[in-house]
Amino acid sequence: MKLIGRNREIERLTRLVNSPKPEFLAIYGRRRVGKTYLVREHFDNQFDFYATGLAKGNTKQQLTNFCIFLNNHFSESNAVPDNWLLAFNLLIKALEKTKTDKKKVIFLDEMPWMDTKRSDFMMGLEFFWNSWASAQSNILLIVCGSAASWMINNLIKNTGGLYNRVTERIKLEAFTLQETEAYFSNKNIVLDRYQIIQLYMSMGGIPFYLDQVEPGKSAMQNIEDLCFRNDGKLRTEFSYIFSSLFKNGDKHELILRTIFEKGAALSREDLLKYTNFTTGGNMTKVLLELEESGFITSFQNFGYKKANMLYAISDFYTLFYFRFIMDAGKYEPNMWLNKIDDPAFRAWSGLAFEQVCFAHVPQIKQALSIGGVSSSTYSWQEKGDSNKKGSQIDLVIDRRDQVINLFEIKYSINQVTITKEYDAVLRHKIQTFKDSTGTNKSVFLTMLTTHGLVANEYKTSTIQNELTMDALFGNG
Repeated sequence: MKLIGRNREIERLTRLVNSPKPEFLAIYGRRRVGKTYLVREHFDNQFDFYATGLAKGNTKQQLTNFCIFLNNHFSESNAVPDNWLLAFNLLIKALEKTKTDKKKVIFLDEMPWMDTKRSDFMMGLEFFWNSWASAQSNILLIVCGSAASWMINNLIKNTGGLYNRVTERIKLEAFTLQETEAYFSNKNIVLDRYQIIQLYMSMGGIPFYLDQVEPGKSAMQNIEDLCFRNDGKLRTEFSYIFSSLFKNGDKHELILRTIFEKGAALSREDLLKYTNFTTGGNMTKVLLELEESGFITSFQNFGYKKANMLYAISDFYTLFYFRFIMDAGKYEPNMWLNKIDDPAFRAWSGLAFEQVCFAHVPQIKQALSIGGVSSSTYSWQEKGDSNKKGSQIDLVIDRRDQVINLFEIKYSINQVTITKEYDAVLRHKIQTFKDSTGTNKSVFLTMLTTHGLVANEYKTSTIQNELTMDALFGNG
């Protein structure tokens, strides 16, 4: 299969290969997002050295594994070194024998697994880069790992001998809807955009998950088979995520469960109140790791200071797991298909579609022809009381050109009708937003629906812009 999407990442890899100086690239991201596949495909598996760590190996096993890769790649017969200093010294000597005018590409995959407890792995890596590789203009060292906490804390935020040594980093994100559509097309999977969005809302743009989708089946059938059958690939996937990504992954899972159980978004102070974290510093560290791994996103409620950040789950599979898979029980035929008219399904689909829109703000801006306008993205909520009715806006784009776009987002199998009563609700939202925020900017209301609006007298009464789900499939 050809490499789908990843244009920006491919450009960066190409630039690093052609760089006149030594380069140290760290690639990290969520489990199953395609980090190894990207590097392997781009370089056509042609490396000047490649090794990958063992998932549960001890120090001796990791060193043996590394030595096997060395001996096989360079046709040598080195004995297993006693420590990582000696192991990396063997790699240096082997690379010095390789004569080439091109960049030497060294790819160390699943590096966090190599750094076992009480090993001197980081000392060996520091020795390799600082004493040798950093002085070689033709070296490109690529290190990769799903354990985001290790990649962030040991490499990107290293305060020791590798401080500021990583010259480039790539946080590999999930596919956009456009990339997902192209991926399915490449696999001869024929689904319309409404069904692609259904799949995206349940598993996101994670390539490994999308690869499980079978041609000839509807989105609902694929979700049923993958997420609810006893042998479904995504039925048990959740239990492996945190143990592979984070040390003490139970804390990361606790935060996600708390956000899900207590509401769509929580502040750091709320999370400290609802969880058993003993220090705010520990909470900050876990939130950073979750955000860098793509599981949560932070944003501001419009009109509030940056210190009052809110955190929401942004990983679609995690949300879907908490909502439906976790308590699904023993599989029964048509378990998912029968939920299509269930209130829980309607509630989830509305919120999930909003999340899809949040994940595609660049595409939305492009569709509105404001892609080049600097802006910030928010949500907004005004709590009600006995004297006034509360109100909320699904998505707010605050633009530098003195315009604010308020979005009303609706997920529906049919076109949406703006009735007289609904028109009054929309007018109330706009006025409440203006009164509450005191903004002096122009406020435009944008309807973003799956299939558009029914043409009637209220369609243009309050609404300045109308977008359908097709806008989410743009380049961004």
